[in-house]
Amino acid sequence: MHRIGAVVVAAVIAVFGILGFADGLDFFSTDGERVLGLSSNGLLSTISVVTAAVLIAAAVRGPRIASTVMIVVGVLFLISALANLAVLETDLNFLAFRFANVVFSVVAGLVLLILGAYGRVSGNLPSDSPYAHPSGSEDDDSDDGFPSTPAEFAAERAMRDAEFAVVQHTATPDQQRRVAAMADARSRSDRRRIWMSFDAGGSGATK
Repeated sequence: MHRIGAVVVAAVIAVFGILGFADGLDFFSTDGERVLGLSSNGLLSTISVVTAAVLIAAAVRGPRIASTVMIVVGVLFLISALANLAVLETDLNFLAFRFANVVFSVVAGLVLLILGAYGRVSGNLPSDSPYAHPSGSEDDDSDDGFPSTPAEFAAERAMRDAEFAVVQHTATPDQQRRVAAMADARSRSDRRRIWMSFDAGGSGATK
């Protein structure tokens, strides 16, 4: 959802920016020319293309990055709408905004915020969500569950990486086996023990 949303919004913004370049718009004109029903100039076309490139790059990097970037860009769109609404039909209207541009910025900003926050901002996130945070009241967060040796700290990091990889469908076969073996463990120390048993060639490796 995050990746697809970022690419779709980026495509719309990119087409708007590229058409502005194709029309040879003046870079700093405050009057602007019509492009897809909106007003634009060279500066706004440049910003549009750069914004589209940022969204696509974020989508390529991964869903978590895409989610964060969409939220940030969405907020910037809303701020831009308010700022440019204040300077409409003045000499400070450097992006050649018209009221239709303001409406588009608000809509685009809200779409980006909704898509970016999808599955991320909720009080009831599923346990397999990469955005879910374990409750501080669970037994496996007690003091005796924390790692105490370099090997245990390394195992904790590897466990987290494997669990995220499984959720994002990028896990290796070894990571999938280890995460599956830990599925029934209740405490943090038990999960870590099972994980480390694979490295030691113990019983956990045969599960």
